[in-house]
Formats: sequence, structure tokens, C-alpha cells
Amino acid sequence: MTEETIARIRKFTADRDWEQFHTPANLAKSISIEANELLECFQWNDEDYDVEHVKEELADVLVYCRDLLDRLGLDEDEIVNRKMDKNEAKYPVEKARGRADKYDKL
Repeated sequence: MTEETIARIRKFTADRDWEQFHTPANLAKSISIEANELLECFQWNDEDYDVEHVKEELADVLVYCRDLLDRLGLDEDEIVNRKMDKNEAKYPVEKARGRADKYDKL
């Protein structure tokens, strides 16, 4: 996400004085709620869905994720790369390629 987009999200929240409601728990709940709204886009059909609606719901998830990162003082690159290191160790290419099994079943 660009710094300009991050600044826009922060300004949107600050202008409305919503930081007071953005506890980590409330933001985590909001992420889950919005993720379920995203899932609803695919509820009855895996292939015939409204891309514009998907984009709107995905954007809501990303905005709340950005808000949670800010609230907790986290850097998205740092936490994503740390998790990718773990994922790469748990799912080595030679065992996981082309398979959907959980790491303990490889």
C-alpha cells in the first residue's frame, strides 16, 4: 500500500474521531465481519460473481487491517515476511508443490 493511500485512510479515521472506537479487539472483529461479507460474494457460485462487489469488500478488509497495524504499531512488511519465513519452512517446495495438504500431512 502506498504512503499516500495509508495517509488517506488515517485522515479518514482521524477526521471522524473514530480512533476512540478502534481498539484492537474491535478492529479484529471488523476484519472478520468484512471478510465474511467478502465470502458472501461467492456464497452460491464460485465462478459467477460481481467483481466490483468483491473489490469493495476486499477494500474494507484491507482498510481495517491497515487500521489494526497502526493501532498496534506494526509494520506490514516485517510481519508478512516473518510469517512467510515460517510458511516456507513448513511448506518446502519439494514436499508441497501441487498439494493442498496441511504441513503436518506432507
